[in-house]
Amino acid sequence: MSDAFVNKVAESGLITLDLETWYPGGETAVFDMKDYLFMGMILKERDFREALKSMDWSVYQDKYVALTCSADAIIPVWAWMLVASYLQPVAREFVMGDEKELHKARFIKNLSAIDVQEYADKRVVIKGCGETPIADFVYMEITKLLRPVAKSIMYGEPCSTVPVYKKK
Repeated sequence: MSDAFVNKVAESGLITLDLETWYPGGETAVFDMKDYLFMGMILKERDFREALKSMDWSVYQDKYVALTCSADAIIPVWAWMLVASYLQPVAREFVMGDEKELHKARFIKNLSAIDVQEYADKRVVIKGCGETPIADFVYMEITKLLRPVAKSIMYGEPCSTVPVYKKK
Protein backbone atom coordinates (compact mmCIF):
# COMPACT_ATOMS: atom_id res chain seq x y z
CA MET A 1 0.00 0.00 0.00
CA SER A 2 1.54 3.24 -1.17
CA ASP A 3 0.20 6.32 0.57
CA ALA A 4 2.29 8.95 -1.17
CA PHE A 5 2.13 12.40 0.34
CA VAL A 6 0.34 14.81 -2.00
CA ASN A 7 0.78 18.53 -1.52
CA LYS A 8 -2.67 19.74 -2.50
CA VAL A 9 -1.74 23.38 -1.95
CA ALA A 10 1.13 23.15 -4.45
CA GLU A 11 -1.12 21.43 -6.98
CA SER A 12 -4.00 23.87 -6.55
CA GLY A 13 -2.62 26.47 -8.94
CA LEU A 14 -2.96 29.20 -6.33
CA ILE A 15 -0.68 32.21 -6.60
CA THR A 16 0.23 33.81 -3.29
CA LEU A 17 0.76 37.56 -3.38
CA ASP A 18 2.69 38.93 -0.41
CA LEU A 19 2.01 42.65 0.02
CA GLU A 20 5.21 43.08 2.05
CA THR A 21 7.02 42.93 -1.31
CA TRP A 22 5.64 46.38 -2.14
CA TYR A 23 6.03 47.90 1.32
CA PRO A 24 7.62 51.36 0.95
CA GLY A 25 11.18 51.51 2.16
CA GLY A 26 13.59 54.41 2.35
CA GLU A 27 14.12 57.29 4.68
CA THR A 28 11.30 59.73 5.35
CA ALA A 29 11.24 63.28 6.69
CA VAL A 30 8.65 65.91 7.52
CA PHE A 31 8.68 69.54 6.44
CA ASP A 32 6.32 71.36 8.83
CA MET A 33 5.20 74.85 7.81
CA LYS A 34 4.43 75.70 11.43
CA ASP A 35 8.14 76.20 11.99
CA TYR A 36 7.98 79.21 9.64
CA LEU A 37 4.91 80.96 11.03
CA PHE A 38 5.06 84.28 12.86
CA MET A 39 3.39 83.88 16.27
CA GLY A 40 2.38 80.38 15.19
CA MET A 41 -0.34 81.73 12.91
CA ILE A 42 0.90 83.99 10.14
CA LEU A 43 3.18 83.35 7.23
CA LYS A 44 5.20 86.46 6.42
CA GLU A 45 6.32 86.25 2.83
CA ARG A 46 9.68 88.02 3.15
CA ASP A 47 10.72 86.08 6.27
CA PHE A 48 9.52 82.82 4.77
CA ARG A 49 11.44 83.32 1.53
CA GLU A 50 14.61 84.24 3.44
CA ALA A 51 14.30 81.21 5.70
CA LEU A 52 13.91 78.87 2.72
CA LYS A 53 16.77 80.52 0.85
CA SER A 54 19.18 80.10 3.78
CA MET A 55 18.06 76.57 4.65
CA ASP A 56 20.31 73.53 4.17
CA TRP A 57 18.12 71.48 1.84
CA SER A 58 20.60 68.60 1.80
CA VAL A 59 18.89 67.23 4.94
CA TYR A 60 16.14 66.08 2.55
CA GLN A 61 18.53 64.50 0.04
CA ASP A 62 17.05 61.26 -1.37
CA LYS A 63 14.33 61.17 1.30
CA TYR A 64 10.59 60.84 1.00
CA VAL A 65 9.15 64.02 2.45
CA ALA A 66 5.75 64.87 3.91
CA LEU A 67 4.84 68.56 3.58
CA THR A 68 2.45 69.50 6.32
CA CYS A 69 1.36 72.24 8.68
CA SER A 70 0.66 70.99 12.18
CA ALA A 71 -0.59 74.41 13.28
CA ASP A 72 -4.11 75.60 12.63
CA ALA A 73 -3.12 78.24 10.11
CA ILE A 74 -4.04 79.23 6.59
CA ILE A 75 -1.09 78.64 4.30
CA PRO A 76 -1.24 80.35 0.91
CA VAL A 77 -0.96 78.10 -2.13
CA TRP A 78 2.21 79.82 -3.35
CA ALA A 79 3.98 78.85 -0.09
CA TRP A 80 3.45 75.13 -0.75
CA MET A 81 4.64 75.69 -4.30
CA LEU A 82 7.75 77.48 -3.09
CA VAL A 83 8.69 74.66 -0.73
CA ALA A 84 8.07 72.16 -3.55
CA SER A 85 10.43 74.11 -5.80
CA TYR A 86 13.21 73.73 -3.22
CA LEU A 87 12.48 70.07 -2.46
CA GLN A 88 12.11 68.83 -6.02
CA PRO A 89 15.83 68.75 -6.88
CA VAL A 90 16.87 66.99 -3.64
CA ALA A 91 14.02 64.86 -2.29
CA ARG A 92 13.29 61.47 -3.81
CA GLU A 93 9.58 62.25 -3.61
CA PHE A 94 7.25 64.46 -1.59
CA VAL A 95 3.54 64.72 -0.90
CA MET A 96 1.31 67.21 0.82
CA GLY A 97 0.16 65.61 4.05
CA ASP A 98 1.51 63.99 7.18
CA GLU A 99 3.70 60.88 7.43
CA LYS A 100 0.65 58.64 7.26
CA GLU A 101 -0.45 60.26 3.98
CA LEU A 102 3.09 59.92 2.65
CA HIS A 103 3.15 56.22 3.48
CA LYS A 104 -0.25 55.70 1.85
CA ALA A 105 0.71 57.55 -1.35
CA ARG A 106 3.96 55.62 -1.63
CA PHE A 107 2.31 52.25 -1.02
CA ILE A 108 -0.34 52.95 -3.67
CA LYS A 109 2.35 54.04 -6.11
CA ASN A 110 4.29 50.82 -5.47
CA LEU A 111 1.16 48.72 -6.02
CA SER A 112 0.41 50.50 -9.28
CA ALA A 113 3.70 49.13 -10.63
CA ILE A 114 2.34 45.58 -10.44
CA ASP A 115 1.79 43.98 -13.82
CA VAL A 116 -1.76 42.80 -13.21
CA GLN A 117 -1.70 40.73 -16.41
CA GLU A 118 0.52 38.24 -14.54
CA TYR A 119 -2.60 37.44 -12.53
CA ALA A 120 -5.03 37.22 -15.46
CA ASP A 121 -7.40 34.27 -15.02
CA LYS A 122 -5.41 33.07 -11.98
CA ARG A 123 -6.53 32.11 -8.51
CA VAL A 124 -4.80 34.63 -6.24
CA VAL A 125 -4.36 34.48 -2.49
CA ILE A 126 -3.49 37.78 -0.85
CA LYS A 127 -1.25 36.85 2.06
CA GLY A 128 -2.88 37.90 5.29
CA CYS A 129 -0.24 37.46 7.96
CA GLY A 130 3.33 38.57 7.94
CA GLU A 131 6.14 40.22 9.81
CA THR A 132 5.20 43.74 8.68
CA PRO A 133 1.80 45.21 9.58
CA ILE A 134 -0.08 46.08 6.39
CA ALA A 135 -2.83 48.72 6.59
CA ASP A 136 -6.36 47.87 5.49
CA PHE A 137 -6.31 50.34 2.59
CA VAL A 138 -3.58 48.22 0.92
CA TYR A 139 -5.86 45.16 0.78
CA MET A 140 -8.60 47.29 -0.75
CA GLU A 141 -6.19 48.72 -3.35
CA ILE A 142 -4.87 45.30 -4.39
CA THR A 143 -8.45 44.06 -4.73
CA LYS A 144 -9.27 47.03 -7.00
CA LEU A 145 -6.25 46.21 -9.15
CA LEU A 146 -6.79 42.46 -9.42
CA ARG A 147 -10.56 42.11 -9.63
CA PRO A 148 -10.79 43.02 -13.33
CA VAL A 149 -8.30 40.28 -14.30
CA ALA A 150 -8.12 37.53 -11.67
CA LYS A 151 -10.21 34.37 -11.79
CA SER A 152 -10.58 34.56 -8.03
CA ILE A 153 -9.21 36.52 -5.10
CA MET A 154 -8.83 35.08 -1.63
CA TYR A 155 -7.40 36.36 1.63
CA GLY A 156 -5.22 34.42 4.06
CA GLU A 157 -2.83 31.56 3.47
CA PRO A 158 -3.14 28.87 0.76
CA CYS A 159 -4.08 26.28 3.41
CA SER A 160 -6.81 28.48 4.88
CA THR A 161 -8.39 31.15 2.71
CA VAL A 162 -11.39 33.44 2.86
CA PRO A 163 -13.02 33.94 -0.56
CA VAL A 164 -13.25 37.59 -1.61
CA TYR A 165 -14.11 37.46 -5.31
CA LYS A 166 -14.85 34.80 -7.92
CA LYS A 167 -15.36 35.53 -11.60
CA LYS A 168 -18.76 34.32 -12.78
